Amino acid sequence: MAKARNAAEAKRLEQLPNVGPSIAGDLRALGISEPAQLIGLDPYALYERSNALVGVRQDPCVCDTFIAAVRFMEGSPPHPWWHYTEERKKKLR
Repeated sequence: MAKARNAAEAKRLEQLPNVGPSIAGDLRALGISEPAQLIGLDPYALYERSNALVGVRQDPCVCDTFIAAVRFMEGSPPHPWWHYTEERKKKLR
């Protein structure tokens, strides 16, 4: 499946940059079935909810990927998930 170049092109979660079947499954488990539902959500809260749902603290790169997906849908250019690692480290100190 081709990745979306902008938010308007993203119709399925798997079309989002950095989102494959696993992260798409995580988002669906949180009740998010379409990329547009990410707009306005707090990616850090999504990460905490996902951790609670699975009962373990997931790798922080999951949080970075949630940040990347939300930002992309809110109009940021596509960045690799690790672009947001430093931001997450500062926020979650």
